[in-house]
Amino acid sequence: MYEFGQFTPEHLPKVKDGVELFNKQEYWECHEALEHVWLEDRGDNARDVYWAIIQVAAAMIHYRQKNLIGAQGMIKKAKEKFNRARAQNTITKIVEKYLDWNELESLTLAIDDKAPLEDFSKLYNFRFKNYQENANE
Repeated sequence: MYEFGQFTPEHLPKVKDGVELFNKQEYWECHEALEHVWLEDRGDNARDVYWAIIQVAAAMIHYRQKNLIGAQGMIKKAKEKFNRARAQNTITKIVEKYLDWNELESLTLAIDDKAPLEDFSKLYNFRFKNYQENANE
């Protein structure tokens, strides 16, 4: 059913803590929680899913601190991870359903590289609404 390098149900529990922290807008803590998973899963394309969330969280830290240059830079890096995950066929229905991936991706990609701070507000208000630790698919 799944090909090597795709995001599977086994990956989903790994993002639990990061998703919960992101939803509480505890972006630094989200970054730290997912960085551990990212480091552990070397050689796995699913890392790009973790990495994209890490970089969106970092962008939100900069946004909250009104650091436009930092927010723009992290969004640019996050866009690279979203694009790479799509190009490598990492994204599966699990990611789309339980990590609200299409919404997160579209909000991120909609921010222009030279966007003003106010353009980050919709992404700042994003929450993972459909996350479930045990997806049975």
